[in-house]
Amino acid sequence: MVPPRPMLSLDRLGTVIAILIGVALFAAPFATYRATRIASGQSRLLIEALPFTMSAVVAIVALAVAAGAAIVRDPLGRLGSAVIGLAVLLPSLGLSAGYLTPADNTFARVSPSTGFWLLTAAFSILAIDALARMRLGPYGRLAALAVGISAVALLLFSGIWNELSILKEYHTRADTFWREARQHLVLAFGSMAVACLLGIPIGIAGHRFRTLRIAMLQGLGIVQTIPSIALFGLLMAPLGALAASVPLAAALGIKGIGAAPAFIALVLYALLPIVANTIAGLSQVPASVVDAARGMGLSERQRLLEVEMPLALPVILAGIRIVSVQNLGLATVAALIGGGGLGTFVFQGIGQTAIDLVLLGALPTVGLSFVASIVLDALVDIAKGALA
Repeated sequence: MVPPRPMLSLDRLGTVIAILIGVALFAAPFATYRATRIASGQSRLLIEALPFTMSAVVAIVALAVAAGAAIVRDPLGRLGSAVIGLAVLLPSLGLSAGYLTPADNTFARVSPSTGFWLLTAAFSILAIDALARMRLGPYGRLAALAVGISAVALLLFSGIWNELSILKEYHTRADTFWREARQHLVLAFGSMAVACLLGIPIGIAGHRFRTLRIAMLQGLGIVQTIPSIALFGLLMAPLGALAASVPLAAALGIKGIGAAPAFIALVLYALLPIVANTIAGLSQVPASVVDAARGMGLSERQRLLEVEMPLALPVILAGIRIVSVQNLGLATVAALIGGGGLGTFVFQGIGQTAIDLVLLGALPTVGLSFVASIVLDALVDIAKGALA
């Protein structure tokens, strides 16, 4: 006899999300108040961090989202509940900063605390899970990303978050922030571009010659094992000697400290994924396709450019995706040797024990990595679709 099916079946991931929401609402502080930017923080629960009516609205919406996550299986319903939760939660943080900051007080700081981050993580995981269940194509994922970026931009330009400590840190450093952000992008994507220009031809050569392939992959694998700080240090001495002996190199900005050793190190780190994926992509091209191209009278160069490389493109793009995320993170460390970038704020914040200054450098880096990953992942799928 078949046992009766239970009338109520809980979604496993949704149950975990519901537990996270419960912990965030009832056991974790929603915001942290500091009398000054480096003073010890005073934690505030949700009911203390907002006026009673607003805190009740946030709690009711969060509990409704928790129930929906645990029970509702329809992807559109799960996505809708996650969006509603974020739409209520994110503006409430700005309201909390205004509520907790005394009038005409320019020294006080209000920062998001554990409860807010847990709620944000829970709602975001629910939204990502819903999008995954909807099996969106690459253009759908790019559209969803554009909507998310637009929503965050709207919150930033609306001014509702202006009383938050991280925005106060930004407003006092706006010019410096954008200068370091540009430097961060130059380091990350400039090194990726150079690595592509070097790595793809090297990968093609490695595909053609097995002995060269083994030597290159082993050598680049050794580079990957060197910690970033150590590699920066190893490059400082030869670059410093080059700058001292070649005036043109010094005039071009090549010296022992600064952006030059950081840029070269990022190029070296980026070579292995690009070379390895180029070799893997070319190796998976069916031999029958290459033979057919040869039978059509195509030269070796034509076979490579018109047949093999287009078929290998999705795998090569996957390697570039890995490099983009890797370089955006590693570029943060460049600030330790004067290379600039968003890591400047991270290390300044650590030195001043100012957590919001750390976040000013860390959050944009995480956001850039997330966006780059989604965009390049979509490009991989578009390339695969074009070859299908």
